[in-house]
Amino acid sequence: MYLVAILALGLGVLVFGFLRLKHLRERREIEAYGIEADALHALLAEGRDVLVLDVRQPLDLLAHSEIIPGARRIPPKEVLEATADIPKDREVVVYCTCASESTSRMILRKAQGMDFTNMRFLKGGLDGWKAKGYAVEPYDQPFHLDTAS
Repeated sequence: MYLVAILALGLGVLVFGFLRLKHLRERREIEAYGIEADALHALLAEGRDVLVLDVRQPLDLLAHSEIIPGARRIPPKEVLEATADIPKDREVVVYCTCASESTSRMILRKAQGMDFTNMRFLKGGLDGWKAKGYAVEPYDQPFHLDTAS
């Protein structure tokens, strides 16, 4: 009986360790696709053709009704449904307000699986952008508060 419990515990520890290592490896790999606020600001100031997508959850947008100038608002659940509207040959930067950029990272991972090779996420999200003193503008467009993911 004790042997079975010890084996089960050992197996559990191994599975947990494997999953944790897998998660850390995926996070490191996706980190290469991050862009700092300064770098994005420089690209936009140069007039580069960068599509900036605000992919915040509806409640986050309600709490902070502002957007990076020139950004296009698209709800996270619609980003991958509207792939025809997102050019694969154009540089795309997504941002959110999650502390760990979790929404942006999730969008990026799914988009990479659909052969979007020019997509990056804004490190620090909207808060990182504002912390650098870069402009935001009020977001006054109507949006749906559907919180289903």
